[in-house]
Amino acid sequence: MRMDSSVTTIDGYIELYPKNVQQILKKIRKTIQAAAPDAKEKISYGIPTFTLNGNLVHFGAYPKHIGFYPGAQAIVDFKDKLKPYNTSKGTVQFQLDQPIPYDLIEEITRYRVAANQKLKA
Repeated sequence: MRMDSSVTTIDGYIELYPKNVQQILKKIRKTIQAAAPDAKEKISYGIPTFTLNGNLVHFGAYPKHIGFYPGAQAIVDFKDKLKPYNTSKGTVQFQLDQPIPYDLIEEITRYRVAANQKLKA
């Protein structure tokens, strides 16, 4: 897997990875799009980012895991559901040799949409 700082789109980012990882990244993207249909896509901090009244969620691929970045409050509020995964402030790691919890990604993204919509009010 390689990083390329010239990548400016999520499609371009996904293309950098092996086919098996591309499938995971595409499914995460579709999961986020379904949970946040009004969110905009961009590359920020070198990784795929969704925005809606500010940053919503980010995700990225690494040699052994997928990083999902929903922000610090989401990690706190979902701590029980995130127990099987490595977490730190604002970050959760989903290991590539384990099933990716797409339902949990969707749930957390919907939570973030609700939180960010309050920022608009």
